[in-house]
Amino acid sequence: MTSPPVPARPVNRHWRFTGWLLAAVWLFFLNIPFTTALHQPQMWRRLVGIGSLVAFAVAYVLIFEWARARRQRHLPVPPGRARLLIAVLLALGLAGIPGTGGDWLTTLVFVAAAAVFLLPSAEALVVVVLAAATPPVTARLVPGWEHESTLVFAVLLASFAMFGVSRLAQRNGELQAAQQEIRRLAVAEERARAARDLHDILGHSLTVVAVKAELAGRLMELDPARAAAEIADVERLAREALADVRGTVGAYRGVDLASELAGARSALAAAGVVAELPESVPPLPADRDELFGWAVREGVTNVVRHSGARRCVIRVEPSAVEVRDDGRGPADQRGTAGHGLAGLRERARRLDATVTVARPDDGRGFLLRVTVPGAVADGGAHR
Repeated sequence: MTSPPVPARPVNRHWRFTGWLLAAVWLFFLNIPFTTALHQPQMWRRLVGIGSLVAFAVAYVLIFEWARARRQRHLPVPPGRARLLIAVLLALGLAGIPGTGGDWLTTLVFVAAAAVFLLPSAEALVVVVLAAATPPVTARLVPGWEHESTLVFAVLLASFAMFGVSRLAQRNGELQAAQQEIRRLAVAEERARAARDLHDILGHSLTVVAVKAELAGRLMELDPARAAAEIADVERLAREALADVRGTVGAYRGVDLASELAGARSALAAAGVVAELPESVPPLPADRDELFGWAVREGVTNVVRHSGARRCVIRVEPSAVEVRDDGRGPADQRGTAGHGLAGLRERARRLDATVTVARPDDGRGFLLRVTVPGAVADGGAHR
């Protein structure tokens, strides 16, 4: 089953306010044309100048925030709409000429910055060059409009700064997308882990329950007391399986080698398989003890369910655990079939351990061996 994508976390109020502030903080550069408009002797010029500057400032902030919101949602800025918005900003700047005179050129700083943030690189470069060239050109063509080199510098500086901001926003968007993908993969991995653990738990437990129930049915008339004992075992195993399932869902369940060996003894006895198990196990690190426990569980489940074996031998060493029987042997010599073995191999890879599935040296039966490299094999085999 394909995991659904993990939705992006909504932008909190702090960052939303920061975005508005980032757009609005530069509007103080409009103080020069605003002051010019306030000192116009004619009221209509004053109103046109102030009104156009207010409209320009509001439009600039809204356009910047709109584009930033789209980037945060990983949506492209449509080039056609971006060009239209740049034209709107330029038109609002030009509309203020009756009230601001030559000081309207200050709005070109914002037009160039918006172009860098909204348009593709080539188009943005054209707008920046035109915005930087406009002040000296108009100073030559329009009487009374003085050329200020600081304005050209401001256009270039604002464009460069906005280029850095846009690239930072792009990298942040890519980082957010990567984080979402990591979260999605983590959810998928956790689901796979839960499914694998449930398969291993229920596969083993239900196999033993089925064997014991079949044995109880055969003993019902021959030995009612033993049949009742087997039924009691079935009830106990069912309760343990339910507890294991609940533990798996809660991610609190653990597997240990000693418990699995005890369960293996009971399961093999119920299946009529002669068991040769170690009387004690060597001290093992927790992760290796859990891995060996899973190996015993998977090996005994295969013995009881598939092998038709009469005898099963389990050996435990500090560096390895081995389950062998005298049954039919593995159907797949490579040991790649079956969800249980696949899950065991995944667990083994975490410790760089090797899972071997083959026939024993005498050519009869099934051999499952898990070996951890680099482990000190002191103490020998424990029978």
